Amino acid sequence: MYMEFGGTLHNFISHFSGQPMPEVLIGRTALMILQGLEALHSHGYVHCDLKPANVLLFPSKIVGEPWDLKLADFGLSKEPSCTNPRSSLSGGTKEYMPPESLGPNRVKMIGPAVDMWALGCVVLQMFGGYPVKMGECYRWRLPRLVSPLANDFLRRCMALQPSRRATAADLLKHPFVCTKPKSYDSFSTVLLLS
Repeated sequence: MYMEFGGTLHNFISHFSGQPMPEVLIGRTALMILQGLEALHSHGYVHCDLKPANVLLFPSKIVGEPWDLKLADFGLSKEPSCTNPRSSLSGGTKEYMPPESLGPNRVKMIGPAVDMWALGCVVLQMFGGYPVKMGECYRWRLPRLVSPLANDFLRRCMALQPSRRATAADLLKHPFVCTKPKSYDSFSTVLLLS
């Protein structure tokens, strides 16, 4: 039996033992996640549980690319809605849920902005090695940890107002994910395939 599965992004991040992944790998990974989200959103669905454990990695079939990935676990995915109570955000993983979905005054309706916040959390986790804790000011320490391009990308994902978050289609044009590196750290490919 042939299986192409190379693990999850969660497993891959854990190989870095709390250290940041190389930024070039984070940008490429964010690009591939965005491509999946844009396809999902353009078909009228929101993932609602995007997190590293729901991003599957595969050895790339493209020479020079570190891996391919696929989004997984669509059990909580929904159609976005302004009026349908069945489209409220129930479930999901707290560390990746946007602030409007948490607390006693949480907004019940969902849309693609939910996934964009979660993408920001995933990218932050790749930089820091651990899930974001909403009670900490982790996000505002970014200028010391990341490039200005990555910082801008994260701020567009994680705007506090859902209406101000960028869409997947918008972020597919962002320089943080559009800059193709000359090469990747071979360490990353060895980890993935081991």
